[in-house]
Amino acid sequence: MLENQKRLFLSHRDGNHAGMGFISFCRMMGLLAMLMVAAGCANMGREFTDSRVPEIRIGQTTQEDLRGMFGEPWRVGIEDGKTTWTYGKYQYRLFGESRTKDLVIHFNNDNIVSSYVFNTTEHPN
Repeated sequence: MLENQKRLFLSHRDGNHAGMGFISFCRMMGLLAMLMVAAGCANMGREFTDSRVPEIRIGQTTQEDLRGMFGEPWRVGIEDGKTTWTYGKYQYRLFGESRTKDLVIHFNNDNIVSSYVFNTTEHPN
C-alpha cells in the first residue's frame, strides 16, 4: 500500500499523471474562449431614444429641453469655442455587423441649439 502511494505521489510531482494534462488543456481552452469573447465586441456610450430627434428646433431648443428629451449627454466638448453635446451608443463587433448611432449638438452662446447631426447604422426596412 505504501509503495502505491509513493508511486502516485511521484507521478503527480513529475507531471506524468494523465488527468493533469487534460485539466491543463481545459483551462487553456477556457482562457482562449474568454479572450475571444472579450476581443469580439466592444460597447461604448449610452442608449438614448432617437425617435425624438425630429423635435429638435435650431434657434429654439435649449439645453434643458434636450435634457428632458434625451437625459444627460454622454460627452460634452467644445468646437470653435462653442459647447457641443454628444449622445451616442456604439457596439463594435469582430464578427457580424457593428451598430452605432450618435447625435452631436452644437450650441450658440445662449446655450440654444445652433446645429445638430444625427447618424445611425440602424436603417428601417
